[in-house]
Amino acid sequence: MSTNNSIFESLLTIEDFAGFEDQARYEAEWLPKIKKYQENLKNAIPKELTVELPKPVAELIKEQFNAVDYLYSAKLLTPKEFEITDSTISQLVDKQVEGELTAVEIYNAFAHRAIIAHQFTNCAAEIFIDEGLKQAEERDAYLKEHGKIVGPLHGIPISIKEHLNYKGKVTHASFVSLIENVTPEHSGTTKILENLGAVFYIRTTQPQTLMHLDSNNNITGLTKCPFNLLLSAGGSSSGEGAISAFGGSAIGVGSDIGGSVRSPSAFSGTNALRPSTRRIAETGTTSAGAGQESVPAIFGPIGRSIDDIDYWMKSYINEGKPWLIDAWALPIPWRSVPKPDPKDLTIAVIRDDGLVRVSPPIRRGLNEVVEKLKAAGVRIVEFQPPNTKLAYETINKMYNCDGNYMQKKYLSASGEPLTRLTKWDLNFGDGSKHYNVKENRELNYIRDGLRNEYTKFLVENKIDFILSPTYNNVAPHSEEVYNWSYTTLFNILDFPTLVFQTGIFQDPNVDKWTEEDLKYEYRSDLEKLENENYKPDEFIGAPIGLQLSGRRYTDEEIVAAGKTIVDDILKVDLLKH
Repeated sequence: MSTNNSIFESLLTIEDFAGFEDQARYEAEWLPKIKKYQENLKNAIPKELTVELPKPVAELIKEQFNAVDYLYSAKLLTPKEFEITDSTISQLVDKQVEGELTAVEIYNAFAHRAIIAHQFTNCAAEIFIDEGLKQAEERDAYLKEHGKIVGPLHGIPISIKEHLNYKGKVTHASFVSLIENVTPEHSGTTKILENLGAVFYIRTTQPQTLMHLDSNNNITGLTKCPFNLLLSAGGSSSGEGAISAFGGSAIGVGSDIGGSVRSPSAFSGTNALRPSTRRIAETGTTSAGAGQESVPAIFGPIGRSIDDIDYWMKSYINEGKPWLIDAWALPIPWRSVPKPDPKDLTIAVIRDDGLVRVSPPIRRGLNEVVEKLKAAGVRIVEFQPPNTKLAYETINKMYNCDGNYMQKKYLSASGEPLTRLTKWDLNFGDGSKHYNVKENRELNYIRDGLRNEYTKFLVENKIDFILSPTYNNVAPHSEEVYNWSYTTLFNILDFPTLVFQTGIFQDPNVDKWTEEDLKYEYRSDLEKLENENYKPDEFIGAPIGLQLSGRRYTDEEIVAAGKTIVDDILKVDLLKH
């Protein structure tokens, strides 16, 4: 651990963790079940789809190995497999309609790439290759018999975060006590994607409690950033970030309550959208957050192309009609919004949220992107966001309003050991303090005030979007990501947010703390903890991903602006190498 452990321990003052762990019971009753689960996962990997790694993974981790570069340089796939897996969803659907590709061909290419992704990054919680192949065969048979596709995602291999319920399969949400929890029905989102023609073959990892911006749990362990295996893939949609960045699925689905779609996308090197609440079906998932409405989790797509994110959202909403599956979802169609001209855009830039200073690579990435936006004609407004401390403290209290009751229920049922970051998230807000209705409503009142304050600023200053860091650093070391302030701000505001790749990567020779930086006086122990974790030589080649946010229910405008920024101005194409 490169972190200052004394600072970390000093910040764990709210929750006493009593009644959670029972090592003897865990080892006697549950460890055998975990070993069986792990053996089943290992045996589900078809040997013919694996590759010989250049070195054992443990050595590759120490070397900060770039698995994405190696995938291409070592030609681990055939030329046709690369062509298929480096295509957009619309291209793959069109080629099936035109008879140039079959669903089986598409599936086999992505299945191969997904297994290699898992070998390097440990992104899979469950693998079912044969079932996926059968689904692909069914898609081909349907097209042949009816002369039309099942839906806009016909034959498209999609990865899904494990805590989305899957009919007839275990859904444990990384709680050991649920390791034999077989869910009888698909989640609403899984069902919608299946109805649209998607093919499923892999469910991906997440951390214990689903409340880390990292991946560790007692069942599947750590998931790694494919661009630097020493670093974290992020969380809580950990495996989704890793498999997407590696190209092991055409697009994936994660969930986000505090950055859980955005952090793995930024850390791992891909793109993602955290939509506005109630646009995506939430029903049928396993977590400790059921019934919590102060800051709801929201599902969103993770993919290498902004076009794919747009395609997924349009297909899912307009043809999937989630409001017919989940009464909580609103019947708001996905609008077709053209790409804006850069000269018509006004973007407010957050360089520092007033809580935790960003590291040198994030500072450089933000500076370079802003200069490119200015050169393209975008109007830039420097923005110091107000009341960020209040926003951060409020949302952290919202997470644990039930006094950690449900987390404790699931964790103590097995007595499993608490991971480092589980202790951190159980310590959010007031920890085990149980909020009454009055106190919860007071938090909601603060939340609504913040939403109106930020919305008023954007409207009165004619600002279209906010550009900001996703996190104060690039992908951190595993179990060393503590600050959520840059992402949770947009959860409490419920601002739809697109994470995009800048095409810029950490450079240890450039991204160093300056002499002026070293004289800096920390504003908090949290800031000190985060900043002292950044040592240039330990983050080589980490991707730099930023956030673009806008007012509630301007999701379409954000995605359209993302195309202008990523495709036209930055010219970043993650499908080309």
